[in-house]
Amino acid sequence: MTGTTSLAHGWRSAARTDRGKVRARNEDAFLDFPEQGLWVVADGMGGHHNGALASRLIVEQLAELPEGSLAERLVSLRRCLHDLNRRLGQELTVTADRPDPVIGSTVVALLMEGERAACVWAGDSRCYLWRGGRLYQLSRDHSLLQQLIDEQHLSPLEAARHPAANALTRAIGASEQLVLDILEFDVYPGDTLLLCSDGLYQSLSPDALGAALDSPSSGLALQRLFDQALDGPARDNLSAVVVRR
Repeated sequence: MTGTTSLAHGWRSAARTDRGKVRARNEDAFLDFPEQGLWVVADGMGGHHNGALASRLIVEQLAELPEGSLAERLVSLRRCLHDLNRRLGQELTVTADRPDPVIGSTVVALLMEGERAACVWAGDSRCYLWRGGRLYQLSRDHSLLQQLIDEQHLSPLEAARHPAANALTRAIGASEQLVLDILEFDVYPGDTLLLCSDGLYQSLSPDALGAALDSPSSGLALQRLFDQALDGPARDNLSAVVVRR
């Protein structure tokens, strides 16, 4: 599924999701809403319908956020995600006797207004910034892998050997108390932002991500990202939103 390239307030965006080559279902979802200066990627977990339900709920609810200033919209977005965390937690309780009770999703959301932006996330879906020929990872994964790197000072290679390295430490619906990370920053002409699920960035090196984002348009950047990712094993669902000034 591909989102159309759109133009609003000087920002062009393009979005796409693909189930990849191995998974039977696509549990990712995205929101490409340049009219509101809002973009989202959510990567559902829980298997079968549960993950797809969680990611779709996130995208549908965030699409209904009221208009307002960046600060007001940030408050509304956070409140919406906390409400969804409670709702998915209740679903988890109701279905706890089933073999696969997990209903949850990562989320990474980008809000834009004028020269200011805010990134909000929980889980390991990421936000990247391509600026001046350099790639910056703005979000920090909420995963056991990242925790081992941070707290036990392991190298990424050493941390990856842990049997539960890919386990998430935060996600919507994963625990009673949701903690969101928020980064506010200035945006400049020529900036390109990428929101993506782990299925995409794990398929591509940072150099490949940067080379694709250096394309002359958001649509072409998106096409190059998916062409390269789908040229590999593509063992997971892939989702990306590219936003360009």
